[in-house]
Amino acid sequence: MYSPTPDDWHEANRARWDERVAIHAASDYYDLEAFLAGKDALRGFELAEVGDVTGRTLLHLQCHIGLDTLSWVRNGAAQVVGLDFSEPAVETARGLARSLGLSPERAAFVASDVYDAAQAVPDSAYDIVYTGLGALNWLPDVGRWAEVAASLVAPGGFLYLAEFHPVTDCLDDETGSRITYDYFSRDPWVDDSPGTYADFGAATVHNRSVEWQHPVGEVVSALAAAGLRIEFLHEHEATLFARYPALVRHPDGYYRFPADRPRIPMMYSVRASRPVSG
Repeated sequence: MYSPTPDDWHEANRARWDERVAIHAASDYYDLEAFLAGKDALRGFELAEVGDVTGRTLLHLQCHIGLDTLSWVRNGAAQVVGLDFSEPAVETARGLARSLGLSPERAAFVASDVYDAAQAVPDSAYDIVYTGLGALNWLPDVGRWAEVAASLVAPGGFLYLAEFHPVTDCLDDETGSRITYDYFSRDPWVDDSPGTYADFGAATVHNRSVEWQHPVGEVVSALAAAGLRIEFLHEHEATLFARYPALVRHPDGYYRFPADRPRIPMMYSVRASRPVSG
């Protein structure tokens, strides 16, 4: 039976993220010292698939503390805007931009719900609309997300999404080898785990979270229905963290199953463009 979405899902998720901003900023996981010294926060496949951003405008939806957003500036973007629903995250991102000597005209950050992005960002359209890993699971309605995101893509521009593959949430946590959970479930996943992925032992108070699983077909179809043309859908055999104990960290920093294990997709990426009006 379908489980209804809790009425306080938005408030619970925002309280959780607000509390974790300071923990993340101080963590080795984000390593702000290395970032400020020049370390690029973007993944290699993202840089390759997005391509040259020199001179282009870029909007980053659900940007958290802005490391990916600011990395696009380092890779040549003329102007970036990061949007997140957490005020502390946005303030941290603004502080990082100031530390890098970037003006608000070059790197701006806006506090807003992603569904309200079209009314919150300074421009009506961007050459690139980017959404990074670990974002869509916090949204109950991926169709509405696609409509908002697509509306902000300028003619001739594109949306790029990199995300964890939802099939990884269907396998058992102990071995990652048995199908345990329903891939097509529409039920919200309510959790109360303390800590955070950046510091599992951190003492936290606001631990309730509400998340959703969105099958890849649903995401791609939503983008197409919103008027974008799908250029590619790529599935990646690696992931960023030890999702299952059997995963092995490789020299490139990614985690993969051992060579004697069958592979599954653990991340995916989509690029979808808006045609130039004829």
